Amino acid sequence: MKFVYIAIGSIAVALGIAGIFLPLLPTTPFLLVAAWAFARSSPRLEAWLVEHPRLGPPLIAWREKRAIPVRAKVVAILFMAASLAYMLLSPTIPTVGKAAAALVLAGSATFILTRPSG
Repeated sequence: MKFVYIAIGSIAVALGIAGIFLPLLPTTPFLLVAAWAFARSSPRLEAWLVEHPRLGPPLIAWREKRAIPVRAKVVAILFMAASLAYMLLSPTIPTVGKAAAALVLAGSATFILTRPSG
């Protein structure tokens, strides 16, 4: 199982790093998955990730305070709003799909906004 966790963590780190450059791909959730996987497989990789100068601070904030930085909150909410607006304006998405997306995004936004900003 150790190798499975290392593979999961490595893929999550790659996706998290890609998320730094791709605006629609989130960074922090992938890094949280990577930290979780590395904690179960490789203390060395976990330490590297948590101590990384750019990738580590959001992980530490989440671990210590369950906090999401203000910048991350703003970016997440803006992209969720833009996604929802696109879906609502799209004539090819059925009404039930639009309603489901609105509920999921509203729930996600509520979760994000109710976390401390750390």
